[in-house]
Amino acid sequence: MAREKVMIDGNTAAATVAHALSEIVAIYPITPSSSMGELADELSAKGETNIWGTVPDVTEMQSEAGASGAIHGALATGALTTTFTASQGLLLMLPNMYKIAGELIPTVFHVSARSVAAQALSIFGDHSDVMAARGTGFGLLASGSIQEVMDNALIITAASLEARVPFVHFFEGFRVSHEIQKVEMITKDDMRAVIEDEYVLAHRARGMSPDNPVLRGTSQNPDVFFAARETINKYYLAVPDIVQKYMDKFAQVVGRQYHLFDYYGAPDAERVVVMMGSGADAMQETIEYLAAQGEKVGLVKVRLYRPWSNQHFIQTLPETVKAIVVLDRVKEPGAQGDPLYLDVRNGIAEAMADGLLEREGYPLIVGGRYGLGSGEFNAGMCKAVLDNLQAEKPKNHFTVGITDDVTFTSLEYDPFFSAEPAGAHRAMFWGLGADGTVGANKNSIKIIGDATDNYAQGYFVYDSKRAGARTISHLRFGKTPIRSTYLINRADFVACHNFSFLEKYDMLGPIEEGGTFLLNNPYGVDEVWDHLPRVVQEQIIAKKLKFYVIDAYETAKELGLGARINTIMQAAFFKISGILPIDEAVDLMKKFAKKTYGKRGDKVVQMNYDAIDAGIADVQEIAVPDKATSTIEMPPPVPVDAPEFVQEVLGEMIAGRGDKLPVSKLPADGTYPTATTQYEKRNIATEIPIWEPDVCIQCAMCSLVCPHAAIRAKVYDPQEIESAPPTFKSVDAKGKAFKGMKWTVQIAPEDCTGCGACVYTCPARKKDEQGNKTDVRAINMADQIPLREQERENFDFFLGLPETDPSLFKRNTIKGSQLIRPLLEFSGACAGCGETPYAKLMTQLFGDRAIIANATGCSSIWGGNLPTTPYCQREDGRGPTWNNSLFEDAAELGMGMRLTADKMTGYALELLAKLYECDCKHCQKNHALFDDIKNADQSTQEGIELQRGRVAALKDVLTACGGHEQ
Repeated sequence: MAREKVMIDGNTAAATVAHALSEIVAIYPITPSSSMGELADELSAKGETNIWGTVPDVTEMQSEAGASGAIHGALATGALTTTFTASQGLLLMLPNMYKIAGELIPTVFHVSARSVAAQALSIFGDHSDVMAARGTGFGLLASGSIQEVMDNALIITAASLEARVPFVHFFEGFRVSHEIQKVEMITKDDMRAVIEDEYVLAHRARGMSPDNPVLRGTSQNPDVFFAARETINKYYLAVPDIVQKYMDKFAQVVGRQYHLFDYYGAPDAERVVVMMGSGADAMQETIEYLAAQGEKVGLVKVRLYRPWSNQHFIQTLPETVKAIVVLDRVKEPGAQGDPLYLDVRNGIAEAMADGLLEREGYPLIVGGRYGLGSGEFNAGMCKAVLDNLQAEKPKNHFTVGITDDVTFTSLEYDPFFSAEPAGAHRAMFWGLGADGTVGANKNSIKIIGDATDNYAQGYFVYDSKRAGARTISHLRFGKTPIRSTYLINRADFVACHNFSFLEKYDMLGPIEEGGTFLLNNPYGVDEVWDHLPRVVQEQIIAKKLKFYVIDAYETAKELGLGARINTIMQAAFFKISGILPIDEAVDLMKKFAKKTYGKRGDKVVQMNYDAIDAGIADVQEIAVPDKATSTIEMPPPVPVDAPEFVQEVLGEMIAGRGDKLPVSKLPADGTYPTATTQYEKRNIATEIPIWEPDVCIQCAMCSLVCPHAAIRAKVYDPQEIESAPPTFKSVDAKGKAFKGMKWTVQIAPEDCTGCGACVYTCPARKKDEQGNKTDVRAINMADQIPLREQERENFDFFLGLPETDPSLFKRNTIKGSQLIRPLLEFSGACAGCGETPYAKLMTQLFGDRAIIANATGCSSIWGGNLPTTPYCQREDGRGPTWNNSLFEDAAELGMGMRLTADKMTGYALELLAKLYECDCKHCQKNHALFDDIKNADQSTQEGIELQRGRVAALKDVLTACGGHEQ
């Protein structure tokens, strides 16, 4: 039977099957699993039934802990139930998971495996969370590709029903959950053929009901608890054969065969890798490449990790094996080895002791870690792992993919080694968050996958910042299966959707000789070459690149699309790549545009049709000169006068070289300095606001609403601007308190995101000669490029002006609050964010004494993301101090901070009281100071500043006294 082949991601693969095999779905969103719950909810909302003909009920709970409690209840009463989660979400489910497993209730949790927050939050993938669930009694089944996710979701659900052992079905977050590949869909008929109804009915019959009342969840005493805990052994011993049974049954129905452990490589391999998950696909690609060259290497892919079947594992190993390397995608600090390594090592020892593995000597076994937090694991790293086994003394407990210059665990690798099959096409697209680049490339890879017989893969790299950050789309397609579960490092095609990226990133580094470079360019065709940095010109010439340009922003503006250049750039890509006949490509793009934007109305659809036509018509090839002529050099990622840590660590992250930082450069406890966004200068706005002094009514509303603190206002003495730059603007300040002073509103051109919130909010209008209001406001948007250098100089000068005297204004007014320096600036929040202006205002009013307990979410990403952080400091060094624990406990974290503050205040007063008893002359003559400190009114900012002065004086007294603890 021919089955439909479609382009989908891993979350879709899991959720499609899970929904079809469930009656109850209890969910709570957490990145990167959220879209699984969203899809299940969407399917039920559309009336999509499960394989038994009823629509599953999908319920969102108040937390992951709540979801797992609901799941337990639904399962206990006989419903077929599932959920989706990751990371801390899975950990919050652990208590209920122990209960579910202990009661032998079948279910499958689908987990987009993700790092658990430790020294920092990471939303990216590894096996930290599932390894923390090993002790729950849930089985653990790994999938390494989108096809495997779909297939295993069915296989393990069927196996769980028969075995009565619940399972976590896991696959790496982002690398699998969000990667798009062409897969063969399994049908509901396939599912019905694999699921055995007798075990569904048996589960239903065990459901708790008042018609047949029982008691579960008892409290047991020491006399029986131990023995009762051992009653489950026979169920777990039976699991491996049951899982293999359904793998075999699936193969009979669908045609794809899986085993608990699958071997790839040379049949007489001497060096063998053992690993699981998506990294195993990259290793398989490398193993097959090396084996084809005669190397005796092999790979064991672990699918069923728990319960571990040593018999099946030993049977999979080639008899010729001499050395084994086990790779874990998790770190267990303080352990003798990471989990899979310990299992393999113990399994080999037991097999030899039990006679299952007959050989003369114990094989060499070493272990290593790779890919934590979605760290890259490419062919060069795979080869390094195998090469290590040939060393005179192979390194054990190693790492690969990092540079560990502290404990020296890391392996060196060749970053240019490739095992990709010949004929694969590789394209990279550099975009700006929210410009539509990722969405367009998802459509492009689906078009390529659906319209051709190519295998296709799309993977999308997001900064964990929100909109306005860099995105890189990695597209592969070709005639052979794609197992390259790593980023493209050799590209045929590179597109740059934001011109300013040329000054920041080496995007042409990966492009191969003769490749194609497409640039979204704000300059004319005759001008663009002269505006390229010299190093970019040199790369284009040296690599003999075909160079194409298009002004997509101008076209998008003309079409009413704003900054959404995605459709235009997508059309340009299809025009110059030649992947499909252009007429066919246009037809398919317009079909996808209709599908994507149809719900927004015919007008929006037509705008995108026009964008496709414009992209085809407007893209132009540039004749490449023989030599570089530019005088524009790539600026350093941060200013040369930035602090050393900013230059050597944060600057490298900004430049995209964070993966090259050695261990010694990184803080061991995750503590980073604040006030570092000032050095980043993202320079992403195509338009910025320009101030019209003569129209301004000096309300400061523009500064208040600016999400990024890129608009500032000051009042100052006119003498301060005698040396101002020639384009610096000022006007006489309004108000009695500011008589004789000047007022300036200044924009930070390289920190502004061009959202236009200031323009929208500005109440002032210029009047024409007849006194009628015009469309010109006190703040208006203008092209950034011609203004960038002069406004950069103006902003630097503005920052050097003294802060406005706080005695001249009321801080609890809009205007007064905006004359206080914000202690939250240039965040990575979305352009136009409605959240950051409130947080910024909080820092203006209270930031010098703020201790922030932040919940995970948007505010933790714009507030605490690396490489730079927006909370900053006053001139005296005071400013917000910030921490983030978990999504659900910000209030408790904050309460603990408050308890400390209250206790330390009380303790300080206790110590102060003892000073009255000191007979030294310093303490004796300062009783009045002690009284003032004890009785200080700190209800106003002025009172707080006075108290700080008294505390400083107290420290001088204590130093002079010398008889007290400091």
